Amino acid sequence: MAIIGELIKRAIDVTGYISNDPLPAKAQRNVLLHLLDNAKHTAFGKVYHFEAILASDDPVKAFQQAVPIYDYDKLYAAWWHYLREGHQNVTWPGGQRYFALSSGTTTNSKAIPVTDDMLDAVKRSGIQQIMSLKNFDLPGDFFERQIMMLGSSTALTSNGEFLEGEISGISAANIPLWFRQFYKPGARIAATKNWDERVRKIAKYAPRWDIGSMTGIPSWSELLLKEIIRYNKADTIHDIWPNLQVYTSGGVAFEPYRKSFETLVAKPLTYIDTYLASEGYLATQKRPDTQSMALIVDNGVFFEFVPFTEENMDEQGCVRQDAEVLTLEDAQPNVQYVLLISTVAGAWRYMIGDTVMITDIDRAEIIITGRTKHFLNVVGEQLSVHQMNTAMKRLGEQFDAEVLEFTVAAVRKGENYINKWYLGTNKAMEPATVTSFLDRELAGNNKNYQVARNKALKGVEVEIVPADVFYQWSKATKKMGGQAKIPRVMKEEEFREFEAFVENLSRV
Repeated sequence: MAIIGELIKRAIDVTGYISNDPLPAKAQRNVLLHLLDNAKHTAFGKVYHFEAILASDDPVKAFQQAVPIYDYDKLYAAWWHYLREGHQNVTWPGGQRYFALSSGTTTNSKAIPVTDDMLDAVKRSGIQQIMSLKNFDLPGDFFERQIMMLGSSTALTSNGEFLEGEISGISAANIPLWFRQFYKPGARIAATKNWDERVRKIAKYAPRWDIGSMTGIPSWSELLLKEIIRYNKADTIHDIWPNLQVYTSGGVAFEPYRKSFETLVAKPLTYIDTYLASEGYLATQKRPDTQSMALIVDNGVFFEFVPFTEENMDEQGCVRQDAEVLTLEDAQPNVQYVLLISTVAGAWRYMIGDTVMITDIDRAEIIITGRTKHFLNVVGEQLSVHQMNTAMKRLGEQFDAEVLEFTVAAVRKGENYINKWYLGTNKAMEPATVTSFLDRELAGNNKNYQVARNKALKGVEVEIVPADVFYQWSKATKKMGGQAKIPRVMKEEEFREFEAFVENLSRV
């Protein structure tokens, strides 16, 4: 076993034992006080009287009473547009070097401030993830291997006084000097803007690298692995990277991809989930005996939780100002919450758009259950993405198939609504049989769906298409690679456009 790798592993073990995880409630209170103190002289801090909040007997309660709840559109319209115009000290001290661009699933497009303090926080969160590797029983030589980070292009676009790109590209462009010897595909290839060209270059140079771990969104990571295998005429990725041991997923739940992923490997992998959004690095899986992720409670992000109930949400799917809002200390397990964050990037009580469920209070562990606007509830179905993913897993087991992608919408058929699904799989299945199974599975695990099926939801239809259809659609809509995700739930108008795209492909 490599001596250097073993020394690194022992250092991680020792550091991990010395640096025990903080008490979540205490850490969160300290984070909020730090945020308020740093931003008290900004325009935002002056308007909402941060100095008075800090001097109050209960700063957390005073903060929640004084500062309104924001979504992206409201925060941008009221505050962040000034940053785009070159103003400083708006919602966080100083000026602005970076904006993270996101196609978004809560709005059409977003330009989110990424401050130097946020970049530092992302780096520290990455170190926390590395430290948690002591829990995964990895050999010493693993820590000498290279890391394939599949993100968006690091060739950022200049826009006046700041640079723009996706958060993965911004983060990769700012990796520490000590880490660059481990980082692949390296600066030159990572700067390639065109996704297909970048993948071809990675496939060409892949045999030269000794990759021990890989990180990226599952769908694009899988496409990359398939192209490396195809280009190099290999059977599995371990023919190219024999020391690949860890895959770190981010952005979406990995479980629906596990079965197809494992057809590409010859050795078992350790899978680790992370929660890196354009707004910050929010959580990471710290132990192997769970699929939950631990919120990073002591690193520049203050979390709040809004019960995901009809009375707390308005008609646009945003949190109402009078909604019940809980801190981590008061939140309960096994309840769906809309997540609010306040951060060192100058986001305040910001609805990030995700819904989460706390699975372990003491460890502050969560799972992502869906998106506030990717929650199917047109006629009372109340289906979360988490429930859909579970149903897809069961469907795959039942039919020995790999459902790699899917999307659903409530659409009108005559005078009534139906749920129409497109499932991306590479196995032929009988749609009627799949429809019947999926309908029963959802009804058996969701009482609201079962009630809706007896009332307003008059039918279910399933179309089976090759998984590649979804990737061609992403390419056609310029949502290929990087942070881009396949929307699990679409509004009817967008769904009709997707449907037309699928029909046009079938005619070709």
